[in-house]
Amino acid sequence: MMFDVVIVGGGPVGLFLACELKLAGIDPVVLERLPSANQADKAHGLTGQVVRLLDHRGLFERCGGTGSPTPAPAFYFGAMPLPLAVLGPDNPMYFLQINQRDLERVFGERAAELGVDVRREHEVSSLAQTEDHVELVTVAPGGRRDELRARFVVGCDGGHSLVRKQAGIAFPGIVNEHVVSRTALIAPTRQFSRASGGQSRHTLGGRVLIDGFGEIDGSFHRTERGVVSIGLFDPEHPLVNTIEWEDHPEGDFPGPGTPMTLAELEASVERVLGARVSLAPPPDGSPTLLRRLCGRNTRLAQRYRDRRVFLAGDAAHVHAASGGPGLNLGLQDAANLAWKLAAELHDWAPGPLLDSYEPESRALGERVFLQSQAQTALMAPGSAVTALRELFAAMLANRENVRLIAALLAGADVRYDMGEPDPVAPTGWFAPNLDLVTESGRPHRLAELCRDARPLLLDLSGDAGLAAAVAPWSDRVARVAARAATPPAPALLIRPDGYVAWAGADTDGLRAALGRWFGPPRPMAEAGERHRQQGTTRG
Repeated sequence: MMFDVVIVGGGPVGLFLACELKLAGIDPVVLERLPSANQADKAHGLTGQVVRLLDHRGLFERCGGTGSPTPAPAFYFGAMPLPLAVLGPDNPMYFLQINQRDLERVFGERAAELGVDVRREHEVSSLAQTEDHVELVTVAPGGRRDELRARFVVGCDGGHSLVRKQAGIAFPGIVNEHVVSRTALIAPTRQFSRASGGQSRHTLGGRVLIDGFGEIDGSFHRTERGVVSIGLFDPEHPLVNTIEWEDHPEGDFPGPGTPMTLAELEASVERVLGARVSLAPPPDGSPTLLRRLCGRNTRLAQRYRDRRVFLAGDAAHVHAASGGPGLNLGLQDAANLAWKLAAELHDWAPGPLLDSYEPESRALGERVFLQSQAQTALMAPGSAVTALRELFAAMLANRENVRLIAALLAGADVRYDMGEPDPVAPTGWFAPNLDLVTESGRPHRLAELCRDARPLLLDLSGDAGLAAAVAPWSDRVARVAARAATPPAPALLIRPDGYVAWAGADTDGLRAALGRWFGPPRPMAEAGERHRQQGTTRG
Protein backbone atom coordinates (compact mmCIF):
# COMPACT_ATOMS: atom_id res chain seq x y z
CA MET A 1 0.00 0.00 0.00
CA MET A 2 1.23 3.49 -0.89
CA PHE A 3 0.61 6.20 1.70
CA ASP A 4 0.46 9.84 0.67
CA VAL A 5 2.45 11.22 3.62
CA VAL A 6 4.23 9.48 6.47
CA ILE A 7 5.14 11.72 9.40
CA VAL A 8 7.97 10.42 11.54
CA GLY A 9 7.52 11.74 15.07
CA GLY A 10 4.28 12.18 17.00
CA GLY A 11 5.17 15.15 19.16
CA PRO A 12 3.39 18.52 18.93
CA VAL A 13 4.81 19.40 15.51
CA GLY A 14 4.10 16.01 13.97
CA LEU A 15 0.55 15.90 15.32
CA PHE A 16 -0.20 19.46 14.24
CA LEU A 17 1.14 18.73 10.76
CA ALA A 18 -1.09 15.65 10.61
CA CYS A 19 -4.14 17.73 11.56
CA GLU A 20 -3.32 20.32 8.91
CA LEU A 21 -2.97 17.64 6.24
CA LYS A 22 -6.23 16.01 7.28
CA LEU A 23 -8.06 19.34 7.01
CA ALA A 24 -6.60 19.65 3.51
CA GLY A 25 -8.06 16.27 2.50
CA ILE A 26 -4.92 14.14 2.89
CA ASP A 27 -4.72 11.00 5.06
CA PRO A 28 -1.29 10.99 6.75
CA VAL A 29 0.20 8.25 8.90
CA VAL A 30 2.10 9.29 12.04
CA LEU A 31 4.82 6.95 13.31
CA GLU A 32 5.87 7.52 16.94
CA ARG A 33 8.37 5.34 18.78
CA LEU A 34 6.99 6.13 22.27
CA PRO A 35 4.05 4.08 23.63
CA SER A 36 2.26 7.18 24.97
CA ALA A 37 2.49 10.95 24.94
CA ASN A 38 5.69 12.37 26.39
CA GLN A 39 5.00 13.67 29.91
CA ALA A 40 8.38 15.38 30.31
CA ASP A 41 8.27 19.01 31.36
CA LYS A 42 9.59 21.03 28.41
CA ALA A 43 8.21 24.25 26.95
CA HIS A 44 5.76 26.28 29.05
CA GLY A 45 4.11 28.50 26.49
CA LEU A 46 3.75 29.71 22.94
CA THR A 47 4.67 33.17 21.76
CA GLY A 48 4.19 35.39 18.75
CA GLN A 49 2.00 34.85 15.74
CA VAL A 50 1.82 31.08 16.22
CA VAL A 51 -0.71 31.90 18.96
CA ARG A 52 -2.89 33.52 16.33
CA LEU A 53 -2.36 30.51 14.07
CA LEU A 54 -3.91 28.30 16.77
CA ASP A 55 -6.80 30.75 16.95
CA HIS A 56 -7.29 30.34 13.19
CA ARG A 57 -7.76 26.62 13.80
CA GLY A 58 -10.08 26.99 16.78
CA LEU A 59 -7.45 25.62 19.17
CA PHE A 60 -6.64 28.74 21.16
CA GLU A 61 -9.32 28.23 23.79
CA ARG A 62 -8.72 24.47 23.86
CA CYS A 63 -5.13 25.30 24.82
CA GLY A 64 -6.26 27.41 27.77
CA GLY A 65 -6.76 30.79 26.11
CA THR A 66 -9.79 32.95 26.80
CA GLY A 67 -11.80 34.61 24.04
CA SER A 68 -9.38 35.72 21.35
CA PRO A 69 -5.63 36.35 21.61
CA THR A 70 -4.53 39.71 22.94
CA PRO A 71 -0.99 41.08 22.78
CA ALA A 72 1.24 40.57 25.83
CA PRO A 73 1.95 43.81 27.74
CA ALA A 74 5.51 42.72 28.52
CA PHE A 75 8.05 40.09 27.61
CA TYR A 76 11.80 39.52 27.81
CA PHE A 77 14.79 39.56 25.52
CA GLY A 78 18.10 38.29 26.85
CA ALA A 79 16.70 38.37 30.42
CA MET A 80 15.84 42.04 29.94
CA PRO A 81 12.29 43.36 30.24
CA LEU A 82 10.69 44.34 26.96
CA PRO A 83 8.03 47.06 27.50
CA LEU A 84 5.58 45.92 24.86
CA ALA A 85 2.74 48.08 26.17
CA VAL A 86 4.30 51.12 24.47
CA LEU A 87 3.50 49.55 21.09
CA GLY A 88 -0.28 49.72 21.56
CA PRO A 89 -2.16 48.10 18.67
CA ASP A 90 1.12 47.53 16.78
CA ASN A 91 2.26 44.93 19.32
CA PRO A 92 2.86 41.60 17.51
CA MET A 93 3.74 39.58 20.62
CA TYR A 94 1.18 37.14 21.96
CA PHE A 95 1.72 34.71 24.80
CA LEU A 96 -0.24 31.56 25.57
CA GLN A 97 0.69 29.74 28.75
CA ILE A 98 0.55 25.97 28.21
CA ASN A 99 2.87 23.12 29.08
CA GLN A 100 4.18 21.19 26.10
CA ARG A 101 2.67 17.96 27.40
CA ASP A 102 -0.77 19.62 27.52
CA LEU A 103 -0.27 21.04 24.05
CA GLU A 104 0.58 17.57 22.79
CA ARG A 105 -2.57 16.23 24.49
CA VAL A 106 -4.76 18.85 22.76
CA PHE A 107 -3.20 18.11 19.37
CA GLY A 108 -3.58 14.39 19.99
CA GLU A 109 -7.27 14.82 20.79
CA ARG A 110 -7.76 16.94 17.69
CA ALA A 111 -5.96 14.36 15.55
CA ALA A 112 -8.25 11.63 16.92
CA GLU A 113 -11.33 13.76 16.13
CA LEU A 114 -10.14 14.15 12.55
CA GLY A 115 -9.41 10.44 12.22
CA VAL A 116 -5.62 10.68 11.89
CA ASP A 117 -3.83 7.31 11.86
CA VAL A 118 -1.29 7.57 14.72
CA ARG A 119 0.81 4.45 15.20
CA ARG A 120 2.66 4.35 18.51
CA GLU A 121 5.61 2.09 19.27
CA HIS A 122 6.61 2.24 15.61
CA GLU A 123 10.24 3.31 15.32
CA VAL A 124 11.73 4.01 11.91
CA SER A 125 15.05 2.24 11.44
CA SER A 126 15.85 3.23 7.85
CA LEU A 127 14.49 4.96 4.77
CA ALA A 128 15.45 5.08 1.10
CA GLN A 129 14.14 7.15 -1.77
CA THR A 130 13.21 6.16 -5.29
CA GLU A 131 12.07 8.42 -8.09
CA ASP A 132 8.39 8.33 -7.07
CA HIS A 133 8.25 7.24 -3.41
CA VAL A 134 10.08 6.69 -0.12
CA GLU A 135 10.53 3.25 1.43
CA LEU A 136 10.66 3.01 5.23
CA VAL A 137 11.49 0.15 7.53
CA THR A 138 9.98 0.32 11.01
CA VAL A 139 10.28 -1.75 14.16
CA ALA A 140 6.79 -2.36 15.54
CA PRO A 141 5.66 -3.80 18.92
CA GLY A 142 7.14 -7.21 19.58
CA GLY A 143 10.12 -6.50 17.35
CA ARG A 144 8.14 -7.00 14.16
CA ARG A 145 9.70 -5.29 11.14
CA ASP A 146 7.32 -3.55 8.77
CA GLU A 147 7.96 -1.94 5.40
CA LEU A 148 5.98 1.11 4.33
CA ARG A 149 5.94 3.19 1.19
CA ALA A 150 4.94 6.83 0.95
CA ARG A 151 4.93 9.51 -1.69
CA PHE A 152 6.39 11.92 0.86
CA VAL A 153 7.99 11.64 4.30
CA VAL A 154 8.29 14.44 6.85
CA GLY A 155 10.80 14.14 9.67
CA CYS A 156 9.38 15.63 12.86
CA ASP A 157 11.61 13.40 14.96
CA GLY A 158 13.60 15.95 16.94
CA GLY A 159 17.12 17.28 17.12
CA HIS A 160 18.69 13.82 16.70
CA SER A 161 16.46 13.15 13.68
CA LEU A 162 17.03 9.80 12.02
CA VAL A 163 15.15 11.08 8.98
CA ARG A 164 17.57 13.98 8.59
CA LYS A 165 20.58 11.69 8.95
CA GLN A 166 19.22 9.09 6.52
CA ALA A 167 18.54 11.85 3.98
CA GLY A 168 22.15 12.99 4.29
CA ILE A 169 21.27 16.52 5.38
CA ALA A 170 23.97 18.28 7.39
CA PHE A 171 23.10 20.01 10.67
CA PRO A 172 25.71 22.74 11.18
CA GLY A 173 25.60 25.16 14.07
CA ILE A 174 27.23 26.52 17.19
CA VAL A 175 27.66 24.87 20.59
CA ASN A 176 28.54 26.90 23.68
CA GLU A 177 29.95 24.23 25.97
CA HIS A 178 30.41 26.58 28.93
CA VAL A 179 26.70 27.10 29.63
CA VAL A 180 24.98 24.83 32.16
CA SER A 181 21.24 25.09 32.74
CA ARG A 182 19.41 23.40 35.64
CA THR A 183 15.66 23.14 36.04
CA ALA A 184 13.30 21.55 38.57
CA LEU A 185 9.65 21.56 39.54
CA ILE A 186 9.48 21.82 43.31
CA ALA A 187 6.99 21.80 46.15
CA PRO A 188 5.57 25.14 47.33
CA THR A 189 7.98 26.88 49.68
CA ARG A 190 7.51 29.79 52.05
CA GLN A 191 10.73 31.26 50.72
CA PHE A 192 9.05 32.11 47.38
CA SER A 193 5.93 34.29 47.19
CA ARG A 194 4.37 36.63 44.68
CA ALA A 195 5.50 40.17 45.23
CA SER A 196 3.80 43.44 44.34
CA GLY A 197 2.29 43.47 40.88
CA GLY A 198 1.24 39.82 40.98
CA GLN A 199 1.48 37.76 37.86
CA SER A 200 -0.30 37.58 34.55
CA ARG A 201 -1.02 34.74 32.13
CA HIS A 202 0.15 37.16 29.43
CA THR A 203 3.74 37.45 30.68
CA LEU A 204 6.41 34.93 31.49
CA GLY A 205 6.69 35.53 35.21
CA GLY A 206 6.10 38.37 37.62
CA ARG A 207 7.73 39.75 40.76
CA VAL A 208 8.85 37.12 43.26
CA LEU A 209 9.83 37.75 46.88
CA ILE A 210 12.57 35.45 48.16
CA ASP A 211 12.78 35.27 51.91
CA GLY A 212 16.26 36.26 53.02
CA PHE A 213 17.16 37.87 49.70
CA GLY A 214 14.52 40.31 48.49
CA GLU A 215 12.33 40.95 45.46
CA ILE A 216 13.36 39.85 41.98
CA ASP A 217 11.84 39.60 38.54
CA GLY A 218 10.80 35.96 38.59
CA SER A 219 11.06 35.53 34.84
CA PHE A 220 14.77 36.29 34.65
CA HIS A 221 17.09 37.74 37.27
CA ARG A 222 20.68 38.16 36.07
CA THR A 223 23.64 38.70 38.33
CA GLU A 224 27.35 38.81 37.57
CA ARG A 225 27.40 35.07 38.24
CA GLY A 226 24.47 33.82 36.16
CA VAL A 227 20.70 33.86 35.78
CA VAL A 228 17.89 32.51 37.95
CA SER A 229 14.20 32.34 37.13
CA ILE A 230 11.29 31.27 39.34
CA GLY A 231 8.01 30.60 37.61
CA LEU A 232 4.88 30.73 39.73
CA PHE A 233 2.37 30.03 36.97
CA ASP A 234 1.16 27.16 39.13
CA PRO A 235 1.89 28.12 42.76
CA GLU A 236 1.57 24.45 43.74
CA HIS A 237 4.43 23.54 41.41
CA PRO A 238 6.98 26.37 41.21
CA LEU A 239 9.53 26.03 38.42
CA VAL A 240 13.11 26.97 39.28
CA ASN A 241 15.80 27.41 36.66
CA THR A 242 19.41 28.57 36.77
CA ILE A 243 21.93 29.28 34.01
CA GLU A 244 25.63 29.47 34.77
CA TRP A 245 28.73 30.02 32.66
CA GLU A 246 31.56 29.69 35.14
CA ASP A 247 33.40 26.52 36.20
CA HIS A 248 31.86 24.76 39.17
CA PRO A 249 33.58 23.45 42.29
CA GLU A 250 34.08 19.70 42.23
CA GLY A 251 31.26 18.06 44.18
CA ASP A 252 28.66 20.68 43.24
CA PHE A 253 28.74 19.51 39.61
CA PRO A 254 29.45 15.78 39.48
CA GLY A 255 29.37 15.64 35.69
CA PRO A 256 26.93 15.60 32.76
CA GLY A 257 26.37 11.84 32.98
CA THR A 258 25.04 11.85 36.56
CA PRO A 259 21.43 12.57 37.58
CA MET A 260 20.74 16.07 38.85
CA THR A 261 19.55 16.54 42.42
CA LEU A 262 17.71 19.30 44.22
CA ALA A 263 20.83 19.82 46.35
CA GLU A 264 22.76 20.59 43.16
CA LEU A 265 20.12 23.13 42.13
CA GLU A 266 20.16 24.68 45.63
CA ALA A 267 23.92 25.16 45.31
CA SER A 268 23.48 26.71 41.85
CA VAL A 269 20.85 29.19 43.12
CA GLU A 270 23.18 30.14 45.96
CA ARG A 271 26.07 30.77 43.58
CA VAL A 272 23.93 32.99 41.35
CA LEU A 273 22.00 34.91 44.03
CA GLY A 274 24.33 34.62 47.02
CA ALA A 275 21.40 33.37 49.11
CA ARG A 276 20.58 29.85 50.26
CA VAL A 277 17.13 28.46 49.48
CA SER A 278 15.63 25.14 50.51
CA LEU A 279 13.99 23.11 47.73
CA ALA A 280 11.74 20.08 48.16
CA PRO A 281 10.26 17.74 45.54
CA PRO A 282 6.62 18.20 44.51
CA PRO A 283 3.97 15.98 46.13
CA ASP A 284 3.81 12.37 45.01
CA GLY A 285 2.01 11.95 41.73
CA SER A 286 2.71 15.50 40.55
CA PRO A 287 4.54 16.18 37.29
CA THR A 288 8.20 16.42 38.15
CA LEU A 289 11.37 17.53 36.48
CA LEU A 290 15.04 17.37 37.35
CA ARG A 291 17.06 18.40 34.32
CA ARG A 292 20.61 19.54 33.70
CA LEU A 293 21.55 20.70 30.20
CA CYS A 294 25.25 21.11 29.51
CA GLY A 295 25.98 23.41 26.60
CA ARG A 296 23.74 25.56 24.41
CA ASN A 297 23.15 24.06 21.02
CA THR A 298 22.05 26.25 18.09
CA ARG A 299 21.76 24.44 14.76
CA LEU A 300 19.99 24.90 11.43
CA ALA A 301 19.63 22.16 8.83
CA GLN A 302 21.61 22.81 5.68
CA ARG A 303 18.38 22.29 3.76
CA TYR A 304 14.80 21.44 4.70
CA ARG A 305 14.16 19.09 1.78
CA ASP A 306 15.85 16.22 0.00
CA ARG A 307 13.64 15.23 -2.93
CA ARG A 308 10.64 13.51 -1.27
CA VAL A 309 11.83 13.96 2.31
CA PHE A 310 11.11 17.12 4.32
CA LEU A 311 12.15 18.30 7.77
CA ALA A 312 10.09 20.27 10.29
CA GLY A 313 10.45 21.30 13.92
CA ASP A 314 13.56 20.33 15.87
CA ALA A 315 14.63 18.02 13.05
CA ALA A 316 15.29 21.22 11.07
CA HIS A 317 16.43 23.58 13.82
CA VAL A 318 17.38 23.59 17.50
CA HIS A 319 17.85 26.68 19.64
CA ALA A 320 18.39 27.86 23.18
CA ALA A 321 15.09 27.74 25.03
CA SER A 322 14.70 31.45 25.86
CA GLY A 323 11.15 32.37 24.87
CA GLY A 324 10.42 28.89 23.48
CA PRO A 325 11.41 29.67 19.86
CA GLY A 326 11.82 26.07 18.71
CA LEU A 327 8.23 24.97 19.30
CA ASN A 328 6.82 28.21 17.89
CA LEU A 329 8.91 27.82 14.77
CA GLY A 330 8.09 24.13 14.38
CA LEU A 331 4.34 24.73 14.35
CA GLN A 332 4.80 27.40 11.69
CA ASP A 333 6.85 24.88 9.67
CA ALA A 334 3.93 22.48 9.85
CA ALA A 335 1.34 25.04 8.73
CA ASN A 336 3.55 26.18 5.86
CA LEU A 337 4.30 22.67 4.58
CA ALA A 338 0.92 20.97 4.99
CA TRP A 339 -1.13 22.87 2.43
CA LYS A 340 1.67 22.74 -0.12
CA LEU A 341 2.03 18.97 0.22
CA ALA A 342 -1.75 18.67 -0.08
CA ALA A 343 -1.77 20.80 -3.22
CA GLU A 344 0.89 18.57 -4.76
CA LEU A 345 -1.04 15.42 -3.87
CA HIS A 346 -4.32 16.87 -5.15
CA ASP A 347 -2.51 17.64 -8.42
CA TRP A 348 -3.22 21.35 -8.57
CA ALA A 349 0.02 22.75 -7.16
CA PRO A 350 1.87 25.21 -9.37
CA GLY A 351 5.33 23.92 -10.27
CA PRO A 352 7.40 25.90 -7.72
CA LEU A 353 4.89 25.72 -4.85
CA LEU A 354 6.42 22.81 -2.92
CA ASP A 355 9.89 24.30 -3.44
CA SER A 356 8.76 27.46 -1.60
CA TYR A 357 8.57 25.61 1.74
CA GLU A 358 12.31 25.69 2.34
CA PRO A 359 13.10 29.37 1.63
CA GLU A 360 10.07 30.60 3.54
CA SER A 361 10.52 28.43 6.63
CA ARG A 362 14.29 28.68 6.61
CA ALA A 363 14.11 32.49 6.57
CA LEU A 364 12.26 32.35 9.88
CA GLY A 365 14.72 29.75 11.16
CA GLU A 366 17.68 31.98 10.35
CA ARG A 367 16.18 34.83 12.37
CA VAL A 368 15.66 32.56 15.37
CA PHE A 369 19.22 31.26 14.91
CA LEU A 370 20.35 34.88 15.20
CA GLN A 371 18.20 36.07 18.08
CA SER A 372 18.65 33.00 20.29
CA GLN A 373 22.42 33.47 20.22
CA ALA A 374 22.04 37.19 20.90
CA GLN A 375 19.87 36.46 23.94
CA THR A 376 22.42 34.00 25.34
CA ALA A 377 25.17 36.60 24.90
CA LEU A 378 23.14 39.23 26.77
CA MET A 379 22.65 36.89 29.75
CA ALA A 380 26.31 35.96 30.18
CA PRO A 381 28.19 37.07 33.30
CA GLY A 382 30.89 39.71 33.36
CA SER A 383 31.24 43.49 33.55
CA ALA A 384 31.50 43.84 29.76
CA VAL A 385 28.10 42.19 29.32
CA THR A 386 26.70 44.36 32.12
CA ALA A 387 27.81 47.44 30.20
CA LEU A 388 26.24 46.05 27.03
CA ARG A 389 22.97 45.46 28.89
CA GLU A 390 22.92 49.02 30.18
CA LEU A 391 23.36 50.28 26.63
CA PHE A 392 20.69 47.89 25.34
CA ALA A 393 18.28 49.01 28.08
CA ALA A 394 18.76 52.62 27.03
CA MET A 395 18.00 51.66 23.44
CA LEU A 396 14.78 49.96 24.55
CA ALA A 397 13.55 53.35 25.73
CA ASN A 398 12.99 54.03 22.02
CA ARG A 399 9.61 52.71 20.85
CA GLU A 400 10.90 51.79 17.39
CA ASN A 401 13.61 49.59 18.87
CA VAL A 402 11.03 47.84 21.03
CA ARG A 403 8.91 47.24 17.94
CA LEU A 404 11.86 45.73 16.05
CA ILE A 405 12.74 43.34 18.87
CA ALA A 406 9.09 42.39 19.38
CA ALA A 407 8.69 41.59 15.67
CA LEU A 408 11.89 39.51 15.78
CA LEU A 409 10.62 37.46 18.74
CA ALA A 410 7.13 37.08 17.27
CA GLY A 411 8.40 35.85 13.91
CA ALA A 412 6.73 38.86 12.36
CA ASP A 413 9.81 40.50 10.85
CA VAL A 414 10.13 38.18 7.84
CA ARG A 415 8.10 38.95 4.74
CA TYR A 416 7.45 36.06 2.39
CA ASP A 417 7.99 36.85 -1.28
CA MET A 418 4.50 37.47 -2.66
CA GLY A 419 5.60 39.82 -5.42
CA GLU A 420 5.74 43.59 -5.37
CA PRO A 421 4.56 44.78 -1.93
CA ASP A 422 1.62 47.16 -1.73
CA PRO A 423 2.62 50.15 0.44
CA VAL A 424 -0.94 50.48 1.75
CA ALA A 425 -1.79 46.80 2.32
CA PRO A 426 1.52 44.90 2.15
CA THR A 427 1.48 41.21 1.37
CA GLY A 428 3.72 38.47 2.67
CA TRP A 429 2.75 39.03 6.32
CA PHE A 430 0.42 37.13 8.61
CA ALA A 431 -3.18 38.25 8.12
CA PRO A 432 -4.29 41.13 10.38
CA ASN A 433 -6.81 40.84 13.19
CA LEU A 434 -10.14 41.92 11.74
CA ASP A 435 -13.65 42.15 13.14
CA LEU A 436 -16.06 41.54 10.30
CA VAL A 437 -19.75 41.53 9.43
CA THR A 438 -20.56 39.07 6.66
CA GLU A 439 -23.31 39.29 4.05
CA SER A 440 -25.71 37.50 6.37
CA GLY A 441 -25.29 40.30 8.90
CA ARG A 442 -23.49 38.08 11.39
CA PRO A 443 -20.35 39.33 13.17
CA HIS A 444 -17.21 37.24 12.75
CA ARG A 445 -13.56 37.50 13.55
CA LEU A 446 -11.32 36.73 10.59
CA ALA A 447 -9.85 33.80 12.55
CA GLU A 448 -13.28 32.15 12.66
CA LEU A 449 -13.35 32.02 8.85
CA CYS A 450 -10.06 30.08 8.75
CA ARG A 451 -11.04 27.00 10.78
CA ASP A 452 -10.97 24.60 7.80
CA ALA A 453 -7.45 25.62 6.65
CA ARG A 454 -8.57 26.46 3.10
CA PRO A 455 -7.38 29.42 1.01
CA LEU A 456 -9.68 32.40 1.47
CA LEU A 457 -10.51 35.48 -0.58
CA LEU A 458 -11.82 38.03 1.90
CA ASP A 459 -13.80 40.50 -0.21
CA LEU A 460 -14.28 43.74 1.70
CA SER A 461 -15.44 45.77 -1.31
CA GLY A 462 -18.43 43.85 -2.69
CA ASP A 463 -16.94 44.26 -6.17
CA ALA A 464 -18.64 41.83 -8.54
CA GLY A 465 -15.45 41.71 -10.60
CA LEU A 466 -13.54 40.10 -7.72
CA ALA A 467 -16.22 37.43 -7.31
CA ALA A 468 -16.07 36.66 -11.01
CA ALA A 469 -12.26 36.56 -10.98
CA VAL A 470 -12.07 33.96 -8.18
CA ALA A 471 -14.93 31.78 -9.49
CA PRO A 472 -12.70 29.47 -11.60
CA TRP A 473 -10.78 28.63 -8.41
CA SER A 474 -13.88 28.04 -6.28
CA ASP A 475 -13.02 24.35 -5.90
CA ARG A 476 -9.90 25.39 -3.94
CA VAL A 477 -10.46 28.95 -2.71
CA ALA A 478 -13.38 30.06 -0.56
CA ARG A 479 -14.76 33.56 -0.89
CA VAL A 480 -16.34 35.59 1.90
CA ALA A 481 -17.87 39.01 1.32
CA ALA A 482 -17.79 41.10 4.48
CA ARG A 483 -17.49 44.60 5.90
CA ALA A 484 -14.79 45.88 8.25
CA ALA A 485 -14.68 49.17 10.12
CA THR A 486 -11.19 49.93 8.80
CA PRO A 487 -10.47 47.57 5.89
CA PRO A 488 -6.74 47.22 5.18
CA ALA A 489 -7.48 46.73 1.46
CA PRO A 490 -10.49 46.15 -0.80
CA ALA A 491 -9.73 42.40 -0.68
CA LEU A 492 -7.22 39.99 0.84
CA LEU A 493 -6.20 36.61 -0.54
CA ILE A 494 -5.12 34.55 2.48
CA ARG A 495 -3.17 31.31 2.26
CA PRO A 496 -4.09 28.38 4.54
CA ASP A 497 -1.11 29.16 6.80
CA GLY A 498 -2.48 32.63 7.45
CA TYR A 499 -0.21 34.69 5.18
CA VAL A 500 -1.59 37.33 2.82
CA ALA A 501 -0.73 36.33 -0.75
CA TRP A 502 -2.39 39.30 -2.45
CA ALA A 503 -4.18 42.48 -1.47
CA GLY A 504 -6.00 45.07 -3.55
CA ALA A 505 -8.83 45.45 -6.05
CA ASP A 506 -7.11 44.71 -9.37
CA THR A 507 -8.74 41.61 -10.86
CA ASP A 508 -5.77 40.88 -13.11
CA GLY A 509 -3.49 40.95 -10.08
CA LEU A 510 -5.87 38.64 -8.22
CA ARG A 511 -5.90 36.12 -11.08
CA ALA A 512 -2.12 36.18 -11.23
CA ALA A 513 -1.86 35.54 -7.48
CA LEU A 514 -4.43 32.75 -7.65
CA GLY A 515 -2.50 31.07 -10.43
CA ARG A 516 0.83 31.49 -8.66
CA TRP A 517 -0.30 29.98 -5.37
CA PHE A 518 -3.30 27.80 -6.20
CA GLY A 519 -2.66 26.51 -9.67
CA PRO A 520 -4.49 26.89 -12.97
CA PRO A 521 -8.21 27.67 -13.01
CA ARG A 522 -10.73 24.90 -13.53
CA PRO A 523 -13.10 25.06 -16.50
CA MET A 524 -16.05 27.14 -15.39
CA ALA A 525 -18.60 24.33 -15.58
CA GLU A 526 -16.46 22.01 -13.44
CA ALA A 527 -15.60 24.77 -10.97
CA GLY A 528 -19.25 25.74 -10.63
CA GLU A 529 -20.28 22.16 -9.90
CA ARG A 530 -17.54 21.76 -7.26
CA HIS A 531 -18.56 25.13 -5.81
CA ARG A 532 -22.15 23.93 -5.38
CA GLN A 533 -21.08 20.62 -3.86
CA GLN A 534 -18.60 22.07 -1.38
CA GLY A 535 -20.36 25.29 -0.41
CA THR A 536 -17.22 27.38 -0.72
CA THR A 537 -18.84 30.75 0.00
CA ARG A 538 -19.05 31.19 3.77
CA GLY A 539 -20.63 33.57 6.18
